Amino acid sequence: MILRQIAHARAGDKGRLVNISVIAYLAQDYPLLVHQLTVERVTALFAADLTQSVTRYCIPGLQALNFVLHRRPEDSVTRSLRIDAHGKSLSFRLLSLPLHPADPE
Repeated sequence: MILRQIAHARAGDKGRLVNISVIAYLAQDYPLLVHQLTVERVTALFAADLTQSVTRYCIPGLQALNFVLHRRPEDSVTRSLRIDAHGKSLSFRLLSLPLHPADPE
């Protein structure tokens, strides 16, 4: 299973910060997101682009997780020449993560 099968994402760029929210389509899938989308796993996915570990916020009322990524100033969407530096490109990379259905408890 791939993350995008059970969730969608919204993203925003704030200079060198990227904000990616992952929202479960169904409330029953939220515990799986919490269990598998760890700070460590998301940090590893974006490690080449980060200056520090990802910060994760759980928003159970919305069945969502919010991740804040810290990039180098020169990688800011307003300063970078990279065409894929936007948060929406990064959120698509996150939605491509494979999930392993398991008991999230």
